[in-house]
Amino acid sequence: MADCKIKLNDRTTIQELRSKGYSNRAIARELNCSLSTVGYELKRGTVSVYTGNVNRYKAVEGQSTYELHRSECGRKSLFLRRHKFIDYVSHCFHNQCWSLDACVGYALAKGIFQKDQVVSTKTLYNYVDLGIKNGDLPEKVKRNTKTRRARVNKRILGRSIDERSPRIESRKDFGHWECDLVL
Repeated sequence: MADCKIKLNDRTTIQELRSKGYSNRAIARELNCSLSTVGYELKRGTVSVYTGNVNRYKAVEGQSTYELHRSECGRKSLFLRRHKFIDYVSHCFHNQCWSLDACVGYALAKGIFQKDQVVSTKTLYNYVDLGIKNGDLPEKVKRNTKTRRARVNKRILGRSIDERSPRIESRKDFGHWECDLVL
């Protein structure tokens, strides 16, 4: 069976087939996915209706549960866990006119914060770029990178083989040689 990521239209198909009395195996065969995928999806989207007496699968409920679980995936931002340090940097930046790098260096040198309580300078600048601390650096600009230019040869060492006449390309005449050299 193919790896099956279930979308909302697949969930509605599961809901319809389940209401018609199809088994998990028949639903999996219909969606061309694993039997366990259908089982997990039915578990994810089953809600109790009629004051808990009857359990039914709802596609919308399965989709919302899926989206809730997906939102909790991945690494969480250090911004939320290091808020005391971020407030300290914001205070030093605004009141003492320090750079972000100076704030990080001073906090570590004077022992105000431990290494595990601090985010790196690069992370602080990334926060500014992402707009998390947008007002902190109004003068911050991106580097003006130079555009790359193709280098033109100073000396042309003869004619290119691409400049041959079409008569030579037809290869009817004898004596026109083509040669590749490796120097």
